[in-house]
Amino acid sequence: VQLQASGGGLVQPGGSLRLSCAASGFTFGSYDMSWVRQAPGKEREGVSCIEVRDDSTYYADSVKGRFTASRGSARNTIDLQLNSLKAEDTAVYYCAVRRGVCAVAPGPYEYWGQGTLVTVSS
Repeated sequence: VQLQASGGGLVQPGGSLRLSCAASGFTFGSYDMSWVRQAPGKEREGVSCIEVRDDSTYYADSVKGRFTASRGSARNTIDLQLNSLKAEDTAVYYCAVRRGVCAVAPGPYEYWGQGTLVTVSS
């Protein structure tokens, strides 16, 4: 079982990034798919969740209107488009999945990716 997140990097405030998460080793289509982040020195924070049943998508208030989660164009992938980035968006971003509950939450999840670092700085 593997979740591989990618696409992080250094971006200036107001810039954009697109993160991607590729899954393998399990039936991706049976799981609600989430993004979670952890900023330096802070607790983990749920960012978004895509509901497997109908692709309904939910967001944390802190990112609503700026981030967009979606199924990726490649099979067994999900994406997170980050726009209008702020310094406070700096964090390691993780993809994570679980069955039964689609909620914007820091956990618990059944499977986690290893994370990709997003740094927003001028």
